[in-house]
Amino acid sequence: MGQNDIVSTPQTKVRPKIEKPRLYKVILFNDDYTPREFVQMILQAVFRTGDSVGYHIMMTAHRKGSCVVAVYTRDVAETKVKEAMDYAKDAGFPLMFKAEPEE
Repeated sequence: MGQNDIVSTPQTKVRPKIEKPRLYKVILFNDDYTPREFVQMILQAVFRTGDSVGYHIMMTAHRKGSCVVAVYTRDVAETKVKEAMDYAKDAGFPLMFKAEPEE
């Protein structure tokens, strides 16, 4: 080959590895003071559950002590937990929700 010959090398494309955001589960904890109807109302208003799904979640938490309400990205989960707990606090109930990483 001469000095002016161009040697072409194949170009490799680098694709950045995109990770899916980590998901967080929102957990409802049972207490002996918050009325069932209020819990159902919170589930419907904040988490957009229907009547039967809200009732099932509320009863599962009542029987087992806690229940996963839904799974979201971290920001959404924390926002929904804060919104639900603010409603409960304003109404004078000790209703408790928590967001924790899904395993």
